[in-house]
Amino acid sequence: MSASAVFVLDLKGKPLISRNYKGDVSMAEIDHFMPLLMQKEEEGALTPLLTHGKVHFLWIKHTNLYLVATTMKNANASLVYSFLYKVVEVFSEYFKELEEESIRDNFVVIYELLDELMDFGFPQTTDSKILQEYITQQGNKLETGKSHVPPTVTNAVSWRSEGIRYKKNEVFIDVIESVNLLVNTNGSVLLSEIMGTIKLKVFLSGMPELRLGLNDRMLFELTGRGKNKSVELEDVKFHQCVRLSRFENDRTISFIPPDGDFELMSYRLNTQVKPLIWIESVIEKFSHSRVEIMVKAKGQFKKQSVANSVEISVPVPSDADSPKFKTSVGSAKYVPEKNIVIWSIKSFPGGKEFLMRAHFGLPSVEKEEVEGRPPIAVRFEIPYFTVSGIQVRYMKIIEKSGYQALPWVRYITQSGDYQLRTQ
Repeated sequence: MSASAVFVLDLKGKPLISRNYKGDVSMAEIDHFMPLLMQKEEEGALTPLLTHGKVHFLWIKHTNLYLVATTMKNANASLVYSFLYKVVEVFSEYFKELEEESIRDNFVVIYELLDELMDFGFPQTTDSKILQEYITQQGNKLETGKSHVPPTVTNAVSWRSEGIRYKKNEVFIDVIESVNLLVNTNGSVLLSEIMGTIKLKVFLSGMPELRLGLNDRMLFELTGRGKNKSVELEDVKFHQCVRLSRFENDRTISFIPPDGDFELMSYRLNTQVKPLIWIESVIEKFSHSRVEIMVKAKGQFKKQSVANSVEISVPVPSDADSPKFKTSVGSAKYVPEKNIVIWSIKSFPGGKEFLMRAHFGLPSVEKEEVEGRPPIAVRFEIPYFTVSGIQVRYMKIIEKSGYQALPWVRYITQSGDYQLRTQ
């Protein structure tokens, strides 16, 4: 069981557009949503699901809009929330920015989309590429006697159209890993995890069947290859095109891909990662006159790898002024509105060490520092490298016409929420 009606409201709770799918909940019930939300907010008890009498409101907020689904039944909440986020995604694809103005400017298209996205309270076609085949933003001229439903809508494969043709058949695979890290003042790692995604860019003709092979530990154990050079993936999430039953049976990632860009899968690894860029800092305050900061950065990854676009954000006192910098590499700049110094290094080879010194003046009447010092944050990107050791072992492309296709693989490791606390 899913939603009875879907509403898009402005920040004051006024309905901009709505669609009643089942008719079992009065459309006037939405008037209770905003007072209820404000009451719960004042009480500090705001939840994603609000109830008034027998009616449940499942809501999300996006920019200056509220998207609300109503139901009286014991609906599948995760399905409804997934649908609301999918509505945001589809509307954003159509109107670039999803906000109150874009809703007001596109009532006709939105009504058409709401009709196709859900039927009698159940999600239907939610792929924007497929919807764009027959719901366009240009005014449709009425042609009597001609009714055309794209075959994709009635296909088992609703995310890919038939008859796609390319002169050159290629697949580009991007394995992107973000490192989330939090290091304590004494150098011990408090949090360490890898968030990975595998993104594909598909330029293939026809209806190809793809099979992706990774160095997945469970697969290696099933086939008796041992654990060497394998990776244990957790929290794996797949695009709807992946055959889940096949994956559960023999860990094969088999799918008919959508055309163009899409995210095939995401995963998490809760492993202890050695900090890829290690930061040491010394902050010396000379009473009522100046503060000196010394920051040492060391690349703790393979020597043949290089980190690009490295940015080290070092917090400084809010009343500091007259900055002077000296760096062994790169450049430093003071950002007073954020009370940080950003040290930018274009290219940071593995195994290298670099220094940055900063000198600031302080006012003679010093502020009392009540709050603690924020951590040092680091941003970076290391191409041709994955910190988990995940590898694409093969990509098989099978299509009935028997064409040859080229798969290209690229690995990138980048910083996620990467922070080191300072003393």
